[in-house]
Amino acid sequence: MRKLFFGDNLDILRGHVEDESVDLVYLDPPFNSKSDYNLLFRSPDGMAASAQALAFEDTWRWGPAAEQAFRDIVAGGGAPARLIGSLRHWMLESDVMAYLVMMTVRLIELHRVLKPTGSLYLHCDPAASHYLKIMLDAIFGPTAFKSEIVWKRTNARGTKGKWPALHDVLLFYSKSDKFTFVAQKGPGDLNRIPHTLITGLDGRKYQTFELTGPGRTIDGESGRPWRGYDPSRFGRHWGQSEAERDRLDLSGLIHWPSNGGFPRRRAEEPFDPAARLVTVGDVWTDIDRLNQTAKERLGYPTQKPLALLERIIEASSAPGEVILDPFCGCGTTVHAAERLGRQWIGIDVTNYAVKLISERLSASFSNLDIEIDGRPQDYADAAALAERNKYQFQWWACDVIGAQRYRNRKKGPDGGVDGEILFLNGPRGVGRIIVSVKGSKSTLGVDAVRELRAVVDQQGADLGVLVSLSDPSRDAVNAALSAGMVKTVHGEFQKLQLAPMRELFEGRRPVLPVPAPAALLRPPKSVKKKTDNQLNFTFTFEGQRYQRPSIEEGVVLDPRLLVAER
Repeated sequence: MRKLFFGDNLDILRGHVEDESVDLVYLDPPFNSKSDYNLLFRSPDGMAASAQALAFEDTWRWGPAAEQAFRDIVAGGGAPARLIGSLRHWMLESDVMAYLVMMTVRLIELHRVLKPTGSLYLHCDPAASHYLKIMLDAIFGPTAFKSEIVWKRTNARGTKGKWPALHDVLLFYSKSDKFTFVAQKGPGDLNRIPHTLITGLDGRKYQTFELTGPGRTIDGESGRPWRGYDPSRFGRHWGQSEAERDRLDLSGLIHWPSNGGFPRRRAEEPFDPAARLVTVGDVWTDIDRLNQTAKERLGYPTQKPLALLERIIEASSAPGEVILDPFCGCGTTVHAAERLGRQWIGIDVTNYAVKLISERLSASFSNLDIEIDGRPQDYADAAALAERNKYQFQWWACDVIGAQRYRNRKKGPDGGVDGEILFLNGPRGVGRIIVSVKGSKSTLGVDAVRELRAVVDQQGADLGVLVSLSDPSRDAVNAALSAGMVKTVHGEFQKLQLAPMRELFEGRRPVLPVPAPAALLRPPKSVKKKTDNQLNFTFTFEGQRYQRPSIEEGVVLDPRLLVAER
């Protein structure tokens, strides 16, 4: 199974993932640790919060969806219902409470789809980890908690009035006592030389190890003295047979301390600090975050390193087993699962993420057969998406015609620009096509065409495309034709073009200049301000996640993100 889902993970978990069918769940849900933590306990008006869907935040707000999630949890009964009721009595309808109910209803579903031998890793930051842990205790049971892993993801930075935040938390739970776990090895800290080193006859350092184990034995040779040393005096026993101890001694692999201390087994090879591997504990400092120059980096702000997911997958699953990530983002989990020979399910609420994951996997693995579920396949699907989430409809429609979605970073209206296509226009430099999307079921009127023409002229763009769910009126068609033609190095093109959704599904696309490869676009030398080529993401108050990419003057995006396949 290699399957990507486009949609709300709650709906997909309930409707498409069977009971006890998944071996390992990893989830990295959004939470805004940069917000003032105290402000998250406000009780905002639910209807007003709904209007904040476009705000640059990754926090969730109380509203109708949070209220419905709360009712679902209470209806399910048991410990989660009792706990969520108590928390709401204290927190009221604050942002944290909204976050917890939206997470809890999903964690209940994730517990359902896990096999009895399955495990779950929840990746979060310290601002919410304590609340999520008590909820996981209620859902899985307190004894199901196995570890709290601390991942040191960054170095110290200057902060005012508090310790710098350096780490994330991973909460590790199992569904039963029978679960997969394979201890992982990692490089030892070069600054922490073992205190059990000895100097051999050759003058080189060697590691030494215990010959005994904890616990006394009454019968058998493991409890008897050997060469004057009795381990039972210290509540221990020999870990090898007497014959094996004799063999080690004859081979020079027993260290006899000069001070009369207990003998120890000596390593055969000299100690090499750089090659030393140690068992990985619950504090991970050996996996670095993705810096700005990392080759893995895709421009996704919450992207995690492959090494992090590979460690989790190797520790808590076996080849061929099923890995699920319900907040798939840019697809690091499914990428790691594919590399390690696992099956996988990825879910994300944004069409952009699903497309990015598909392209990422196709670029990394040849002939990989990926099943994608949830993208509109016909007009009815497109209409349903527009009704469910107008922003996802806009961004999916841009993707259909090969446009890069366009947003500035400031809150507020988009100015009639939902996407853009850039093309090389010879001596004129980089040409620009503005894309506007209308998701109304009403017939597309002439006013929409006039608005697009005004935006194209105002912004100095070359062409404009109006994608609409509905068919255009005759006046709208005539208004587009009256805009005339535009000459480019690629030929002459109609300045304003209409792209009704029914025609797109029939294979009729706007006739446009060939999009420019992003690698050929360079920032102008006049740009002096520092720019950020990281894509910005937002999350709606309903717990659904969508992102807002930013294209500013001088920004060069990854070529895979700039131009979709036509």
